[in-house]
Formats: sequence, structure tokens, C-alpha cells
Amino acid sequence: MTDDLVVILTALDLEFQAVAKLLTDLHPQSKKDTIFEVGTVPGTKCRVALAETGKGNAVASFVTEQAIDLFSPVALLFVGVAGALRDSASLGDVVVATHTYGYHGGTSEDDGFKARPRVWEAPYAVSQLARYLARNNDWTSRLPAGSPIPRVLFGPIAAGEIVQNSRSSYEAQLLQNHYNDALAIEMEGAGVAEAGHLSDSPVAIVRGISDRADGTKNSCDDRDWQPLAARNAAAFAVRLAEELINKREQITMHDGSNDKDRGNVHSVHNIAFGGNVGVQAGQIFGGVHMTSPEPAPSPSVSSLVGELAAFRYYLLNARSADRLDELTYQGALSEIDSADRALKTGTSGSKAEFLLSLKRLSGLVSDVSDLAARVAVLITAAKGVS
Repeated sequence: MTDDLVVILTALDLEFQAVAKLLTDLHPQSKKDTIFEVGTVPGTKCRVALAETGKGNAVASFVTEQAIDLFSPVALLFVGVAGALRDSASLGDVVVATHTYGYHGGTSEDDGFKARPRVWEAPYAVSQLARYLARNNDWTSRLPAGSPIPRVLFGPIAAGEIVQNSRSSYEAQLLQNHYNDALAIEMEGAGVAEAGHLSDSPVAIVRGISDRADGTKNSCDDRDWQPLAARNAAAFAVRLAEELINKREQITMHDGSNDKDRGNVHSVHNIAFGGNVGVQAGQIFGGVHMTSPEPAPSPSVSSLVGELAAFRYYLLNARSADRLDELTYQGALSEIDSADRALKTGTSGSKAEFLLSLKRLSGLVSDVSDLAARVAVLITAAKGVS
């Protein structure tokens, strides 16, 4: 992990420029064809790697993966403008996502649309820092003198693949019927949140309200409100990035001092702020993880048996939500049974048989990302069992 760096991504150039104005000493750094500009928050140790992704969840997810691979940042923030879905969000307000809906998931059947939402929770530690900054309001010092002070709101954000500008269209009714707690709508947050979740990297979505997504959006209003909304979101996000680095530094220094007291001057333990939590079809997968200064215990056969039993539960949830077909589900159960038998046999070749069953299981569930990730963890753990 790069202890002094936060990645900030934007979809549009005006959003990029709003963040860039708050940084100094920008210089380019590339990952394949993606160009990041790395700068510093003035007067701090906080470095920011900034890039413009373009519109859409797919490209935002791709650039997020590149950013995480290149920088291993403390956190990644996606910053820009959004449309309001509720009257409680006013033009110019800043919305920080408590969770992000990928709202286009579902099935269309004879008796209507059945929503199958994908939802990613904001990391608890990052969310707590954001709420602290919203309460003490010092982030507003980055706004031009005399500017109106926007509110900072916390709530769900919906991320789809269309520009929403109606309160009566099919998409508007979909949002009202299935996601009526969402405060804002945009087009990149789901891709970023999923990429962060799969990489176990903390992600925050910070959006300024630039329109009401109700049919009144027009180019004249965009010229007035988009720069202001982008500026407000950038000001809050850069302050959040600074606080993330400050918090990281405090934790590292505190842990390092403990090591010195124990005579272990060279050992510094990294403590993560927390990973993203993925939610699909009402079930929570993953979690917020805090590492311990003490070494983790080696995996045991009994712990692997317990993990296999837990995996049966997640597999059943995926089948119940129709994310797996029956044939794949039965095949996966068969491989779990084989792995379980290999573990309990305890012969010299049982570890190889166990790993082979897990690899076949991984192939069966490869299209279901959270299940595939759990199998990968099991494989890694199994390799550590003597």
C-alpha cells in the first residue's frame, strides 16, 4: 500500500479540472494507455493520483483496476456531478454514497420486472471520516471566499448506463419502485465500487448535485450548475483524501511506537481502513477487515471444513437468487462434497485432491464474482496447511 497517496477519478474534464485546481506539482504517470496526474494537496503530505475515465460504469471500473494496480492507494474516491432523485437534495449539495446501487440488474418476465440489485456498501472507516468532516465543516475553506456553503448529505446513489432526465419514464418508475431511497443518480459509481470490492480497496463516491433528473435538465442549467457542483464535490473529496492520509499516518506512527517499545524497531504493521462490502439480492458478501499487529494463525483442516460449510450457504443463496442454474449448482455441490471428503481423509494425497476439487469448483462459479473470490481465498488458505 502507498501510505501517502489517494486516487481520485472523475468522468468529465470539468470534474477533473475542479480537483486539479486544489493540487500542486502535477506530473504525469501512466499505466498502459491511462494517464494519471500525480500531485500534492498544498501544505500536506497527501499525494493524489488524478485521472479522467470518461462516461460509464465499464470504463470507470477498468480505470479503477489500473489505478489500484499501479498505486495500491490508501483509498480511491470517485468525484463529480449527479442528478438529484429526491427533493431533499438541493442543487449544489454534496452527496456521499452510503451504498451504491447497480440498478439495471433484473429479469423481465410476463408478470413484470423483477429487480435483482447489486449494491456496494461504503467502507465504514471512510464513511465515519466523511461524516466527521461534514460535521466540523472545515472542508469549506477550499471553496472560494463568499461562496454559499452547501450541505453534505449521506445516502444511496444509483448508478446506471443512461442519462436520467425524467420523472415519468420507464427508468424513472423503476427507480421509484425499487430504489426510492436513492438520493442521486449517475453513471460510474457501480463500476468503481465493484472494482474496489474485488480488489479489497476502500472506495468512496462523492457527488455534487447539478440537476434534478426530472425533465428540467438543459444545457443552460448545466453551464451554471455543473461547474459549481463539481467544485463543491472536489473540495470535500480533497479534504477527505487529506484526512485519510492523516489517519493512516497516525495509525502507522502509533503502531511503530509500540514496536519500538517491544524492541522491534524495524517492524511496522499496516492497518487497513477497510474493504468494500458487496451486496447482491439482499445478501452481504465480504466485509470490513482490520488487520492485527499479531501474526494471524495458520489455517487448519478444521477451519477449512468450516469454510466449506459456509460456502454451501452462499452457494444456496446464489441458486435461490437465480444467479446459478441448477446444473451448475449441483456440480458445485458435488465438488464441495469431494473437497470435504479429501480434507477428512487425511492421507498424503488428500491435500492435492482437495485443491483439485477447489479448482474445479472455481471454474464452475467463475461467472459469479463473489463466489469465485471466496473459492480463491479457500485455495490460498489450503496451500498454507501443512
